[in-house]
Amino acid sequence: MVKLIHTLADHDDDVNCCAFSASLLATCSLDKTIRLYCLSDFTELPHSPLKFHTYAVHCCCFSPSGHILASCSTDGTTVLWDTQNGQILAVMEQPSGSPVRVCRFSPDSSCLVSGAADGTVVLWNAQTYKLYRCGSVKDGSLVACAFSPNGNLFVTGSSCGDLTVWDDKMRCLHDEKAHDLGITCCDFSPQPVSGFELKYKSTLSGHCAPVLACAFSHNGQMLVSGSVDKSVIVYDTNTENILYTLTQHTRYVTTCAFAPSILLLATGSMDKTVNIWQFDPGALCQARIPEDQPEQFVEDWSEDDVSDWLCAQGLKDLVDIFKMNNIDGRELLNLTKESLADDLKIESLGLRSKVLRKIEELRKKVKILSSGIPDEFICPITRELMKDPVIASDGYSYEKEAMENWISKKKRTSPMTNLVLPSVVLTPNRTLKMAIERWLETHQK
Repeated sequence: MVKLIHTLADHDDDVNCCAFSASLLATCSLDKTIRLYCLSDFTELPHSPLKFHTYAVHCCCFSPSGHILASCSTDGTTVLWDTQNGQILAVMEQPSGSPVRVCRFSPDSSCLVSGAADGTVVLWNAQTYKLYRCGSVKDGSLVACAFSPNGNLFVTGSSCGDLTVWDDKMRCLHDEKAHDLGITCCDFSPQPVSGFELKYKSTLSGHCAPVLACAFSHNGQMLVSGSVDKSVIVYDTNTENILYTLTQHTRYVTTCAFAPSILLLATGSMDKTVNIWQFDPGALCQARIPEDQPEQFVEDWSEDDVSDWLCAQGLKDLVDIFKMNNIDGRELLNLTKESLADDLKIESLGLRSKVLRKIEELRKKVKILSSGIPDEFICPITRELMKDPVIASDGYSYEKEAMENWISKKKRTSPMTNLVLPSVVLTPNRTLKMAIERWLETHQK
């Protein structure tokens, strides 16, 4: 089940974009403003709305830590804001002065991309606020952008339908016509991306008019889209089936976004509203691996599936050894330190240890999936159900005791990104705690 839990109606004109951090929701509009809301009760922050832009604000996005918000506008600027006090950190002017349609932070917060109506795309240094590289697409306005999960490349989409892949040095790796009538939005699944080869996979249907927005859930199990037909559709990415169709908006749906660590979806519209939807944790199990037994899913992996898994884990050099020994999913789960040394002849102790750690992580994930516990409720450190979740400055939620121990031992590095934490302050994630408690009440009866 998914239900509408709140409607925000503070903007005076079309809502163009909405974005989540771990604790905040940002919305921007044709009314030239950006608004910030607290996720715990959806009250607007004291320093909201944020005002600087002289024309419509087209896009807004948070840095991975959530401490900085970027917004871009028809006025040709991209502005960085301090989310804690609403102060402007930097105003970055598009070199051409063209209206800026889209902006995105890289996963490590080191850079920011801005794309403009004249087709120019700029890579900014997010620490110095200086222009790093600049490029352009062949035709049309640049209206969409998304970084790969590891930040090594990003994709831009144009109003002429061209999809362009760039590396982090702004070198064009690939360009092709993806949609005849233009691209309006694009997003990467959170699953790791190896290389930059772009291949058509499938087409999702369901809308009866142009699609204006799309976004993956943080675990990649769902995809949401918003359309001119005024509807929002949530798809299961495994089966490509429609899970939900939401029809609350009265005009075009222009934007949609999933929260990173709680089961919330925000949708914005030309009806000047933003709707907040909440998913029933139990219902999300249907959007996971379709097999009833996740163990069987892994055991059914082919040798090629195992090769793909090795590459995703940074173990590409072992692909030939595993294929030579016909290691499929079943054999993978049964590997031991002895079999790695004696049968596969992996001589390096460090490499054997790394492989075993990755296999153990896979076993734990299989166990969690088989238990039916939503992944959002699992601590990334302990891989156990959280009892007292807190939000760290990297934007992720952890079990409080585990994160405190991590900080004391690991000297302020993020368990998820391995980057230095901007702050060691841990904020209670009450919304997530309530969701876990509700899930426990339902499943322990």
